[in-house]
Amino acid sequence: MDPRTQSHDCRDAAQGRRRWSFVSGVRPKWKLVLRFALLLGTLFALQITIAVAQEPSVKLRLIVNPANPVNSVEREFLADAFLKKTTRWPDGEAIHPFDQRVDSLVRRAFSDSILHRSVAAVRNYWQQRIFSGRGVPPAELESDEAVVRRVQGDRFAVGYVSERADAASVKIIGVR
Repeated sequence: MDPRTQSHDCRDAAQGRRRWSFVSGVRPKWKLVLRFALLLGTLFALQITIAVAQEPSVKLRLIVNPANPVNSVEREFLADAFLKKTTRWPDGEAIHPFDQRVDSLVRRAFSDSILHRSVAAVRNYWQQRIFSGRGVPPAELESDEAVVRRVQGDRFAVGYVSERADAASVKIIGVR
């Protein structure tokens, strides 16, 4: 047999070495590296899943100014107020909603439980409204404390804070 026509595998096997095959197209070292990368990718995805599952749930409280006569609201009314589909309290006064930062856990809890939308879906909603000239989103405040201060100073304001926030200076209302 002519050595020039033999495959690399045959020649190397005769010499006691193993070389990669042109048929498989992948060296054994690379196969190991690819398997390792796949394993790392799987572990990374699993870690993200576990982290999301272990994320602490945040309980929230809805707050208004103590001078506001409202003691509770329907969830739909509140959702419409924060999406600015409803702009007035039952007594006819303008509603001034205050949101929290997009990355806050209490914002996610509010969006999920009251708006029944993800934070990303709400942002998309507001981008469309802004682009079409039909409104601007509620003011975004930095923290529970900032929301409490703004609601305390505005009779027609509504906001939400986490359960652990100091809400002694405002009125906590129920959601039906």
